[in-house]
Amino acid sequence: MNRLDDAFFQRDVLDLAPLLLGKTIVRKFDDSSESRFLITETEAYKGEEDLACHASKGRTPRTEVMYQPGGCLYVYLIYGMYWMLNIVTGEKDNPQAVLIRGLDAVYGPGRLTKKLQIDKSFNGERLQTSERIYLLNNDLKCDYSVAPRVGIDYAGEYWRDVPWRFTLKL
Repeated sequence: MNRLDDAFFQRDVLDLAPLLLGKTIVRKFDDSSESRFLITETEAYKGEEDLACHASKGRTPRTEVMYQPGGCLYVYLIYGMYWMLNIVTGEKDNPQAVLIRGLDAVYGPGRLTKKLQIDKSFNGERLQTSERIYLLNNDLKCDYSVAPRVGIDYAGEYWRDVPWRFTLKL
């Protein structure tokens, strides 16, 4: 399996979100142990026009990492207790990101960041060069289903109902 490179992440979020399904996420911990999981669920957030995307409010200190070239991690805290792991996609200054919602052994974005011990220190980290987290291409051909995103009623009916959640069919 090969580590995913810059070119892989330089895609539109709606192309990349389903492509991440079945890829292997590798997490190397401080004690030298390593965990590997398949990505099983993702959600796409498409720039300033998407009212469910943090970038819909424009460029801020919080969203600055979303304006970086694809492959950066966007990690933020919700409800004061759960870290969310997102992968920035596309070209520089085009803020798009994929929320990682599920792994083969863990369902739920808050649970998976707890399992992977992800915190704010990962915000802005590049998957292409990181020594503690990266993605591998295992060339699985994956079937998936689509559905509306979760927990974004605040964005309005249209943005709530777009089918931008992708789930691996196991």
